[in-house]
Amino acid sequence: MSELKQTPLHALHLKLGAKMVPFAGYDMPVQYPLGVKKEHEHTRQKCGLFDVSHMGQISVSGDNVAEALETLIPADLVGLEKGAQRYGLFTSTEGGIIDDLMVVNAGDHFYLVVNAACKDQDLAHLRLNLSSTHTIEPLDRGLLALQGPQARDVMQRLCPEACELVFMQHGRYTIAGQEVWVSRSGYTGEDGFEISVAADACEAFAEQLLAEPEVEAIGLGARDSLRLEAGLCLYGHDMDMQTTPVEAGLIWAIGKPRRHGGERAGGFPGADVILHQVDAKDHTRKRVGLLAEGRAPVREGAPLVDEAGNEVGIVTSGSFGPSVGKPVAMGYVTRELEAPQSAVFAVVRGKQLPMVVTPMPFVKPGYYRG
Repeated sequence: MSELKQTPLHALHLKLGAKMVPFAGYDMPVQYPLGVKKEHEHTRQKCGLFDVSHMGQISVSGDNVAEALETLIPADLVGLEKGAQRYGLFTSTEGGIIDDLMVVNAGDHFYLVVNAACKDQDLAHLRLNLSSTHTIEPLDRGLLALQGPQARDVMQRLCPEACELVFMQHGRYTIAGQEVWVSRSGYTGEDGFEISVAADACEAFAEQLLAEPEVEAIGLGARDSLRLEAGLCLYGHDMDMQTTPVEAGLIWAIGKPRRHGGERAGGFPGADVILHQVDAKDHTRKRVGLLAEGRAPVREGAPLVDEAGNEVGIVTSGSFGPSVGKPVAMGYVTRELEAPQSAVFAVVRGKQLPMVVTPMPFVKPGYYRG
C-alpha cells in the first residue's frame, strides 16, 4: 500500500486530537474529540471549519478558455461572469460522469476545484483534450471550508468585503497579509465560505479561524451526514462513470445554451446520449432521497425492493441524519418508484426496512442569496 499523503493541516489535526483515517489517498480527520453527532449539530447551529485541502485546485488559462472547457463540461461557461462560480461535470463519451467540480471565472484564468480521488485523472483529461495554447497548472494551496449560520459573523471580523459575496460568487482578498481566494459556497447546505490559501500559510490561518468563539474543527464523518441531509452527491458513490447526469438528477448542471435548441448545443463528450435522455426522458432509473421509517441506519450498498420483494434499486449513501432525527439515504430506483411518497424497502441483514421516497434536500438550505 502506498504511503498516505498529508494536507498542510496534518500536524494541526493531530494536535487537536483527531481520529485519522485513509480517504482518497490522504490521511484525513474523520472526527475530533467533540464527536460526529455534536460536530454535525455545531455546524448546523454555529460554524464548523473543514480541511478540504485534499481536493484538487487547478488553474486553466489561454485562448478562449471558456469555449475550450465547454468541449469537456456541459455547463454554460461562456456565459459565466467574472467572479462567478458554477457547478460542472466532466462527462465521458458514453454519457457517464468522470467527475464533478466547481468552475470559477477568475478573469485572466479559470479556477477549478475537483475531487481528491479524481484530480490526477482530471489533470490528464484536461491536458489530453485542451490545446497547446492552454496552460493547465495544479496549484499547491490549502483549502478550508467555513460553514454554518454564523460563518458570516466570523468572516465579517476577518474580511468584511467577502461578506458582500452571495451564493456561488468568488472574490480575492487579503487577510492577515495573505492573499486568499474566497467562494461563498460549500458542501453542507449551510451558508459559508470556501477559502483557498497558500499551503505554507494554511495552518496559521486555520488556527486563526479556530480561535474565533463560534468555530469548531469538523471531520469527514459530520461532513458526510451534513452533505447527505443537504441532498448533495458524493462522487464515486452517488454518481460515477456508469451514471448519466439525467439519471443522477443533475439535469440542472447542463446549461440551457448547451441543450438542443440552445446556441451552443452539444459539443461535449456523450452529448448524444445525455441530450437524448434530457428530451426523451427514457432513462430507466433515477436518484432519489429516501427517509427511513424506523431508527436503524441504512448504509450504502443495501438493495432496495418493492412491496412484492422485487429488486428495484440500491442505496448509494446512507447515514443517521442528526438534524432530521432519523436515518436518511439516497439511492437509485426504477422510474416507476421515483415519485415522492413511493414505498420501498431496504434489505439490511435479511430484514426489509420500510423507506419512503422523499424530495431532497432533507433540511432547508441556508445559502445566502442576497
